[in-house]
Amino acid sequence: MQCQETTAVAEEEEKGGALMEKKLKKKTLLFLPHELIIQILMRLPVKSLLRFKCVCKLWFSLISNPHFANSHFQLSSATPTRRILLMSSLLPRESRSIDLEAASSLDDYTASVSLNPNFMPFQSYSHIEVKCSCRGFILLHCYSQMMLNIYLWNPSTGFHKKIPLSPFVQHYHDFYGFGYDQSKDDYLLVSLSYHHLEIFSLRANAWEEIVATARLPFGRDDSSAAARPVVELLFNGSIHWMARCRDIYVIHTVIVAFHLTERKLLEIPLPVDINYNSSQCDLWVFKGFLSLWVSGYNTTVDIWVMKEYQVHSSWSKTLVLTNDFFHYISPICCTKRGDIIGKGGGTGTEREFHLSLYTAPLEHNPYSHTARGLVKYNDKGELLDHNPYDHTARGFHLTMYTESLLSLPSDIEQA
Repeated sequence: MQCQETTAVAEEEEKGGALMEKKLKKKTLLFLPHELIIQILMRLPVKSLLRFKCVCKLWFSLISNPHFANSHFQLSSATPTRRILLMSSLLPRESRSIDLEAASSLDDYTASVSLNPNFMPFQSYSHIEVKCSCRGFILLHCYSQMMLNIYLWNPSTGFHKKIPLSPFVQHYHDFYGFGYDQSKDDYLLVSLSYHHLEIFSLRANAWEEIVATARLPFGRDDSSAAARPVVELLFNGSIHWMARCRDIYVIHTVIVAFHLTERKLLEIPLPVDINYNSSQCDLWVFKGFLSLWVSGYNTTVDIWVMKEYQVHSSWSKTLVLTNDFFHYISPICCTKRGDIIGKGGGTGTEREFHLSLYTAPLEHNPYSHTARGLVKYNDKGELLDHNPYDHTARGFHLTMYTESLLSLPSDIEQA
């Protein structure tokens, strides 16, 4: 009898010990070192981090910290999550964001979300232009009754800032750009015309006019999409545009680059074996190189790559894309898998397309001149997928941007 009681006590103690060990393990797992939590969160996508801000006050404070946001962006910059923003030009206005990596196909609407920039009267503006993007921020020009409002907007976080207009003489500008000066941790808006150059510093919250010793010999190249850029033209610390260079005796097409750190203009020559007067062309970044796409009045798009930056002899044609669905194709970016995403549509020039918005009847063919669409190619130039995203005559502006948690310097200092 005593032996049975001893055995029962031993079994009870064993069960109690196992239960205590299980609770101890569970308790230990709940309390990870703070440094390890930071490293885990740092490797998560922006969408998840925004949800996890609701977990507890500690995580809210950590994820909202500007230093965490900057470290997260630096870590994810090697393989960033790229999205495409589509914004209709005319009313009724619509805005959507597409995750290029999550989409199984270009018509996979589960990978897209509707955006509502409620910081401004979105539906009240008569016209909105999506200019360009940098580090998750998108530059918007919003027009209402001939008045211009300029915004910087991070669609991932909703963070935004209204930019004051330049106090200098107002006139038409050929080029706009937006980039980041790493040496000063500053964002710059750049406005360039045939007359002069203006820069807005986010850190100083002020415009600066750079007076040239002579008239700047650059003007907009009407054969390119430079007036309405659809890709991030920031590369190698400079903002790049296609431009007409006005010499005394001849006008030729060149690349104009503004170096963000040195605050000066550079001129980069283009390949000579191209007739720029009869081609639609523009710049983009392909496989880590400054690149050029060229589309003539045929069914192909040539991809040229500058293998050595600023070295004219390093230009080489590396790829040819076929085009059987749209009047022109303009590459935008590459996915992590190496697929090429492009924009298709139009009648060959941006000007002709926008004229067609008012003069051309809407046709049932989704690939008509009033339609816009996305195309996907593999790294061999073979068409994988295509999908129209505008069946109406409203027209869309489009840009590629990178998800980020970043804020702007002047707002970080005020916080």
